[in-house]
Amino acid sequence: MKIPELLAPAGNLDKLKTALLYGADAVYCGVERFSLRAHAGNLALSELQQACDLAHAAGKRLYLTFNAYLRPYEETACLELLTTLRAFPHDAYIVADPGMLHLVREIDPSRAVHLSTQANTTSASAALFWQSQGVKRLNLARELSLDDVRAIRQATTTELEVFVHGAMCMAYSGRCLLSAALTDRSANQGNCSHPCRWQYALQETSRPGEYFPVEEDDRGTYVFNSRDLCLIEHLPALIEAGVDSLKIEGRMKSLYYVAAVTRVYRDALDRYRRDPNCFSVDPLWLKELQAVSHRPYGTGFLLNDDKSFVHAEDSAYRRPCDFVGVVVSGQQGGLWTVEGRNKFHIGETLEIIGPGMRQSPVRVGRVVTPSGKAVDLVQPNALVCMALPETTQPGDILRRCPEDFASR
Repeated sequence: MKIPELLAPAGNLDKLKTALLYGADAVYCGVERFSLRAHAGNLALSELQQACDLAHAAGKRLYLTFNAYLRPYEETACLELLTTLRAFPHDAYIVADPGMLHLVREIDPSRAVHLSTQANTTSASAALFWQSQGVKRLNLARELSLDDVRAIRQATTTELEVFVHGAMCMAYSGRCLLSAALTDRSANQGNCSHPCRWQYALQETSRPGEYFPVEEDDRGTYVFNSRDLCLIEHLPALIEAGVDSLKIEGRMKSLYYVAAVTRVYRDALDRYRRDPNCFSVDPLWLKELQAVSHRPYGTGFLLNDDKSFVHAEDSAYRRPCDFVGVVVSGQQGGLWTVEGRNKFHIGETLEIIGPGMRQSPVRVGRVVTPSGKAVDLVQPNALVCMALPETTQPGDILRRCPEDFASR
């Protein structure tokens, strides 16, 4: 049975490199305009050639998100940007707006086009329509159940992609108007202010300023707050349903998130490939997915479980572990060069993780600057040199976890 592509987010060039290193088969990223993650970092045009080269040198693919909904006054700028992008060797555009599809076909007709989940493809008829328009791949609406996915697979030969991990949106397939209405920041143009994560109260019109909480208990309720998606336990069902690509959400998440989540799904897919009949969920996968910043997990709409979508108690992230450093270059004189991302100090015990589910504890010993000056405390963005395990590789990540995390 064909193993689906693992598609990981690349909010900037560093995250792109990390996604490739930690096992992604393909990455998706945006440039400075017309992407639905305006604050994701995104790639400058001057970086796009390097990004494509890195992906292709590794035998991987790069998809360019162009999934904003166009306004009339933006079409000229979009045509100009598409004309510039035509020279780059990215593997596909991801679009949502039929108008954007039309412009891509006008300027770059030979380029593959994938359809974003924002287009909310929910039926076999819709899938057949987009297939008739020459769309190579459909990222199916997140509102579909597993049975719905199976039905669409049986009806169409176009590639199918589904989200398997990351943040969900309360609005239908992400087509939210709440942010634009409340903050004048349009989610459909990549500038969402996430008002779905706010706490709301009820006000009776004749009692201005008197607010009544909408609550289930004394902690309050966040009525629009969706759980994060986690389908690691349901990969066999998705594979057997004929899905071609499994997508991880998170272009605005940290480099650590990209690394930790990608390596878990990579390991799971590789285990299924080796022996589908003996596939079982490794408890380490579940523990590692808890180690990244996330809201409480659920299975979305996949299993028709209504209780698995909304988390009304709070909108807080769970952050059990801190990303404190990344290994940037190899050994010199027995020491590795590390870039600090959060403070850490000599004497504390950290954990180092790498591709292939490689991980081990490391006690921070002597730390020196590149010029040889000893330091007791490593600051964010500082470059330092330190001893690490022999199995360490550039791109490995240092994190700090609670003492009881290792025993969970």
